[in-house]
Amino acid sequence: MSKGRTLKLGAFMRPISIHTGAWRFPGAVPDANFNLEELIRSIKKLEAAKFDAFFMADHLAVLNMPIEALRRSHTVTSFEPFTLLSALAMVTERIGLIATASTTFDEPFHIARRFASLDHISQGRAGWNIVTTSNPDAALNFGRDDHMDHGERYRRAREFYDVVTGLWDSFADDAFIRDAASGLYFDPDRLHRLDHRGEFLSVRGPLHIARPVQGWPVIVQAGASEPGRQLAAETAELVFCAPGTIAGARSYYADVKGRMEKIGRDPEHMKILPGAFVVTADSVEEAREKHLLLDSLVHEESAIASLSIALGTDVSGFDLDGPLPEIPDSNASKSGRAQTIALARREGLTVRQLARRLGGYAGLSFVGTAKTIADEMEEWLETRASDGFNVMFPWLPGGLDAFVDKVVPELRRRGLFRREYEGRTLRENLGLPRPANRFFP
Repeated sequence: MSKGRTLKLGAFMRPISIHTGAWRFPGAVPDANFNLEELIRSIKKLEAAKFDAFFMADHLAVLNMPIEALRRSHTVTSFEPFTLLSALAMVTERIGLIATASTTFDEPFHIARRFASLDHISQGRAGWNIVTTSNPDAALNFGRDDHMDHGERYRRAREFYDVVTGLWDSFADDAFIRDAASGLYFDPDRLHRLDHRGEFLSVRGPLHIARPVQGWPVIVQAGASEPGRQLAAETAELVFCAPGTIAGARSYYADVKGRMEKIGRDPEHMKILPGAFVVTADSVEEAREKHLLLDSLVHEESAIASLSIALGTDVSGFDLDGPLPEIPDSNASKSGRAQTIALARREGLTVRQLARRLGGYAGLSFVGTAKTIADEMEEWLETRASDGFNVMFPWLPGGLDAFVDKVVPELRRRGLFRREYEGRTLRENLGLPRPANRFFP
């Protein structure tokens, strides 16, 4: 049993499946990534199952892959996250709404306004996934010829966080009096102007939106590099990571939460949720067959493109049937690159084999029955490898439905997952405190 600890479950929904063969699977909705009706059906199903959050990744450029591969990708068209989540807020009441927003290619005032608005619209269910953006092609869409250096991106992100949270604290919680008799709408003594000037940013403020319902939307972070781990320890309340093994996950969990303690943060004020690709069936053999079928739907050119993105270098000229050569450093995601290289070395994969693995999904996977998947999730929770999972579904609707209909009841039977939401806001359901206003204690 869980010894009092229960799982937190997010649903990773952009793309609707991380697997590039998902849209071709028998019975799948081919356009689910850009189909509002299907996304509404999905989030209602997830909320009925009491999932913590609906998690939207984002891209600021078409994925940097050759057109021959891109033409096979179901991610080539997707909704803008804030627009979609605002619409989904109107058809849900409790499930969290997490959007990715880049600290490299946006401005703090924009981000603060959007998330404050989403938090009010949803009555306290917004979360901000802080990313620095690893795709170098994104720079070309924002008037830059070159991508910002990796270390510089993380320094900007840290300052960006301070500015955004400072803007959210512009008004005291009790600033808005709205006294019709006296004609006083708000108390100007309960308004703070930020006047920030730093290494990267200059922002006067104040934000012209009332303080968010949650104080701040929940802060989410996904970096696993050294700068990413430190940023998570200093800022994050929810971490989306991608460990390859349970041993690696335990090490990551201990490291990041240990860093929190060193700077005076309570480790319980962060939930670590690795991404987990889950294929569910009535038997382990059937689940494996579905997984194999899904992998068979990935074209080799897409697989080679996926590997090139992961490594930050074009691998099309490599000997595909030879071992992975030494890979030069780049501005791509440091953690993703390292994990890909480690996978190739650990399993002795050729470039072609590695590409096929990444062309589908090469990360943490639970493939089996409700019982075997619950067994694995329980082990991760009890051994402090995670506090839950960001579940990645193999296709829509069948892959999502199978997890909700089969695995969730088994987790509940073991006392590992809620039967009802603990509160109304995302913070309440995650067990996170509401942050104090730094300017109006």
